Amino acid sequence: MRLDDVFAGGGSLGVRMREVDWASTPLGPIESWPQSLRTSLSICLSSRFPIVLFWGPELALLYNQAYAPLLGKKHPRSIGQPGLVVWSEIRDVIEPMLRGVMRTGEATWSEDLMLAIRRGENPEESYFTFTYSPIRVESGGVGGVFCAVVETTERVLEERRLRLLNALAGTTSKASSARDVCAEAAAKIAQAREDVPFALLYLRDEASSTLELAGAANIEPGTELSPRLIRPGDRTPWPLEKGGRAIARLEAPIAGASEVVVLPIERAGVIVAGLSPLLSNSPSYERFHTLLAAGISQAVNNAVAYEQERRRAEALAEIDRAKTAFFSNVSHEFRTPLSLILGPMEDALAAAGGGLDGENLRTAHRNVLRLSKLVNTLLDFSRIEAGRAQAAYERTDLTAFTGELASVFRSAIEHAGLRFLVEMAPTPAAYVDRDMWEKIVLNLLSNALKFTFTGEISISLRAEDGDLVLVVRDTGTGVPAAEVPHLFERFHRVRGARARTHEGSGIGLALVSDLVKLHGGKIRVDSEEDRGTMFEVRIPGGVDHLPKDRVVAESSPTRAVRGAAPYVAEALRWLPGTEAQAVAASSAGGARQDPAYARERILLADDNADMRDYLTRLLRERWDVEAVGDGRAALEAMRRWRPHLVLSDVMMPELDGFGLLRAVRGDDTLKEIPVILLSARAGQEATEEGLRAGADDYLVKPFTSRELFARVTARIASSNSTQALKESATAVRQSEERYRGLAEERGHLVERLEEAVRFAEQFVAILGHDLRNPLSAIQMNADLLKRDAKSQGRAADRILSSTARMANMVGQLLDLTRSRLAGGIALDRKAIVLSDLVGSVIDEFRVIHPAREIRSGLAPELRGEWDAGRLAQVVSNLVDNALQYGDRSRPIEVRLAGREAEAVLDVHSFGPPIAPELIPVLFDPYRRGDGRGSRRKGLGLGLFITRQIVTAHGGTIDVTSDAENGTNFVVRLPYR
Repeated sequence: MRLDDVFAGGGSLGVRMREVDWASTPLGPIESWPQSLRTSLSICLSSRFPIVLFWGPELALLYNQAYAPLLGKKHPRSIGQPGLVVWSEIRDVIEPMLRGVMRTGEATWSEDLMLAIRRGENPEESYFTFTYSPIRVESGGVGGVFCAVVETTERVLEERRLRLLNALAGTTSKASSARDVCAEAAAKIAQAREDVPFALLYLRDEASSTLELAGAANIEPGTELSPRLIRPGDRTPWPLEKGGRAIARLEAPIAGASEVVVLPIERAGVIVAGLSPLLSNSPSYERFHTLLAAGISQAVNNAVAYEQERRRAEALAEIDRAKTAFFSNVSHEFRTPLSLILGPMEDALAAAGGGLDGENLRTAHRNVLRLSKLVNTLLDFSRIEAGRAQAAYERTDLTAFTGELASVFRSAIEHAGLRFLVEMAPTPAAYVDRDMWEKIVLNLLSNALKFTFTGEISISLRAEDGDLVLVVRDTGTGVPAAEVPHLFERFHRVRGARARTHEGSGIGLALVSDLVKLHGGKIRVDSEEDRGTMFEVRIPGGVDHLPKDRVVAESSPTRAVRGAAPYVAEALRWLPGTEAQAVAASSAGGARQDPAYARERILLADDNADMRDYLTRLLRERWDVEAVGDGRAALEAMRRWRPHLVLSDVMMPELDGFGLLRAVRGDDTLKEIPVILLSARAGQEATEEGLRAGADDYLVKPFTSRELFARVTARIASSNSTQALKESATAVRQSEERYRGLAEERGHLVERLEEAVRFAEQFVAILGHDLRNPLSAIQMNADLLKRDAKSQGRAADRILSSTARMANMVGQLLDLTRSRLAGGIALDRKAIVLSDLVGSVIDEFRVIHPAREIRSGLAPELRGEWDAGRLAQVVSNLVDNALQYGDRSRPIEVRLAGREAEAVLDVHSFGPPIAPELIPVLFDPYRRGDGRGSRRKGLGLGLFITRQIVTAHGGTIDVTSDAENGTNFVVRLPYR
């Protein structure tokens, strides 16, 4: 070869090589080059594939134009220079390989080898697939090394990042809160140090804009560089204020990273991610960060949406509980006075004269007042809740008006044995709605009396800093600290609180709070359990804070208190000294102390004094009656002297009716005593609840005297008759059997509901995880198609594979849903030739897997009535399963034979056997071939759907598997 021909075909690089002073290089003058070097260099220069030659003991570097980009700034000064000097940064990796080829003459092969090469100022993480082949000289020895190389950096990095993104999607999709998402994401990022040396994930508090650390990867949380809280204005090592993507340099490296990128978590926070020093800030690296932030943002926002929906569901449930409590309380409050109005009226109508007088008339009148108060309270509350409250603010001498309101309560408070302190300081004239102010004061005083048994109640009014301050204080039972924040909530009642009565609608304090707000004021409460409670109402003076159209220009003369009577009357009925003398009289007398006394004894428990009076007057005509105010007193009375029957209200202080019933049934000496419960809760459910609790009868208010007499008479007669006791026991046993049947039926229903919930959870998990993976693969490879023409073929194959995989998953999920929800898989039977169908499926697999051998033996003209599409799915599932798990070096065998009444399909493969413990559950949903060597992932529904289809055809499917004989799936299908 002529000297001029050596550099022919090298283009501009060949021209440059002609100008090199070769005598000054380790290669020496070109005239001294052996023919093998000249030939190799000529081949190298004319190739468009990256090729480099290492020649001689110095491994001098010669390369073509396609190789020059790999050198970066080292080109063209690297021509003819010692290769290990040129590539000094990777010398420790390539020198042993090059010297080995020079010494042994054997070629090497490296695939996707990471080499941190320096093309510019800094080393870069790069991946190469290359071969080192010996170049033999004329003497037969090895004179140099021929290297053909292709850079695979982009592909390797893309695949590695895709694995991280898929792992993040799979993990975070299961998190139920934004903090859990960040914690799970940080755990996955911590395993990807090559792309993200460290990371911090912050969530933003919407109210304060404070960022709170929710996840940290490869960095200790809580340090100066990883603060747990970042408040607006705080200085940080990274630019958080820009709001978008930003890059900043660190003063000192963290986990090997000297720079960070700040990425936004959409509408929720930021990600601070370290930048790998070996990865240039290339478009692909930037795109990876965009996808990382997008994936975390989506998961966080999904979790936030889930949390909001959960909180909304909890709020709705709380509203439902409050509504239930409210209606339960209100029904009790209405039904009790209704009973005390209707009962005396019906008694009067049944009497000879038909007149209502005496104590019956007074009882009816008191309870009409009470009903009126209840109705007015509910109307006031509903108007305020609906925003339709019409206040009329009048100029009022609040000191005189409040003092008058307090004075009407004095008799009730002092009758209870309590001190009542009133301190009304002179105050400037105020503008209030007098009816509303009246309700505020009366409700607070009534509440104080209800919960105070000893000590004192005080009320005071004063002017302070332009406000008018009303304080009501008591030395009552107080409120537990945990209940204080809820006192002004609608329908809230303190459970287990000791009070003079259990009655109340649960809206009194809520109404007071709303009325105070309508005056532009505030109310607060201080309370200590067993020490007392203080309510402070503070309203502004003047009129500037009030709606001008609601201020009355001319005040009317101060009128008398109008609404106090119902409050005081109700309070007086809580006090034992105000009960009718008839109650005391009925419980006195020596005759009742004699166990041989002829009349049966009834114990009555009710916290409403009017109800106790009325029922005592009603029942004492026929029975001896002792009346008490709560369940605890009733229990004590029963232990003093055993009654023949207990008549008890359900809602009472200290110990309610159900608590009393449990105590009676749990005491061997008392458990046989019949108990009738009185309640305002109507309906079948309430009655069943009372009977299930052990009550002998359940009477709903309002009731007639005749109904009460009939129930009491029947129960007392039953308790005194042995035969009646036997009949009652039989009835109880039958009742228990009915309830046991209901319980068993409910148990089956619960099991079905739990199964449905498990199915829904699994279905959602599949949608959230398995279907997202092929979607991510399609997205990444579609992006690869846009920017890298060289990868189009591979990317297109991946997109097609992922699409097919997703289509298969969707089909399996639909089949699973039909099987679970519709009672099985529907078939479209038609006459077909089964051998043609099986052969067609096998031909498709032979095209898809040309490297695999699939043998078939199919009986011809095998006809029957089957669903062709479903059976094609069966064959496809079984053959695909065999290809997945079968030994690639051995064939798959598919045989189809005809029997007298059925067709038999046999799919056989060799490979890792199925574990014996897995065979019984192999056809269950969500089972995968774990441990059998397959790298493919699916939903675990293929064999489940296969069995469903076969079963729908009236057939069977069986499997045998061992190491020696391989794995056989045998399907038997009736011809019709």
